[in-house]
Amino acid sequence: MSEFDLITKYFTRASKRSDVLLGVGDDAAVLQVPNDRRLVAAVDTIAEAVHFPVGTDAAAVGHRALAVNLSDIAAMGAEPAWATLSLSLPKYDADWLEGFANGLYRLADRFNVALVGGDTIRGPLSITVSIMGLVRTDRWLTRAGAKPGDTIFVSGMPGEAAAGLAVIQNNLGQSSVEQGAASKQLRDRFLWPEPRIELGRALRSLASSTIDISDGLLVDLEHLCKQSGCGARIDVESLPFSQSMRALFSQEECERFALTGGDDYELLFTVPPEKMLDVEAAVARGIRCTPIGRMMENRTLLCCREGRAFDIATRGYDHFS
Repeated sequence: MSEFDLITKYFTRASKRSDVLLGVGDDAAVLQVPNDRRLVAAVDTIAEAVHFPVGTDAAAVGHRALAVNLSDIAAMGAEPAWATLSLSLPKYDADWLEGFANGLYRLADRFNVALVGGDTIRGPLSITVSIMGLVRTDRWLTRAGAKPGDTIFVSGMPGEAAAGLAVIQNNLGQSSVEQGAASKQLRDRFLWPEPRIELGRALRSLASSTIDISDGLLVDLEHLCKQSGCGARIDVESLPFSQSMRALFSQEECERFALTGGDDYELLFTVPPEKMLDVEAAVARGIRCTPIGRMMENRTLLCCREGRAFDIATRGYDHFS
């Protein structure tokens, strides 16, 4: 199958979005941006043996390739709209491509994202997705708005994805029915991340700053602190650990996964004191968010246990360290 036949068969589907004036099949897409919106753009690459293990289910790879970008859109409080795909394949594999396309399109359909262009080449397996979204002219979120005294929140259960990767790499959770259920739940959290688009929408009027957790809670919090010009204190006793994590790992391992594990794609955000009641109301409506610390004037990032600071050797993932 030629490159162009491959694109036509697997990645040319009619879009339901009326703002796609010209999509897949030309040199570039033509898209309509409403007058009362601003364009938000992000790009991420995932590569085999770096971001997912060799042999990972193709549908999970397709889902993941789009999910990591949707997470960036969520952190901006934006609405996802369009995506492009650059796919590097070592060879033509019809079954793999069918699974990959299905995984990607299932997630795209959930969030009304149109695939509007891309490229395919022969090479090591890697996938780059560029995503574009829309946000009101005065209602987007950034990393730069936190102030000393703001409360730090995290959505979901940070560390589950890193725990899931450990389960996959070490074939854990085979000794009992309880452990088997825990291992499946953690594997799924790694393989099928859930972008927090709805939470991002809710935070537009609540959060002072937001970032998604891709490389690890601490290292991503450092990025937020740097952009906001202040420091932070995390109280590790406040970190939420799921029953699945506790079933397979020690307290120390759970802490390490939560603080330094990547690939959660949860939202880490700060809330000023005057918005705390509104956030609590949002949590009561079913958005799981946990307060885990506070922004500080001193431009340092502290982890505290029972009020005492302690050192963390590794803050998170860095491709070049």
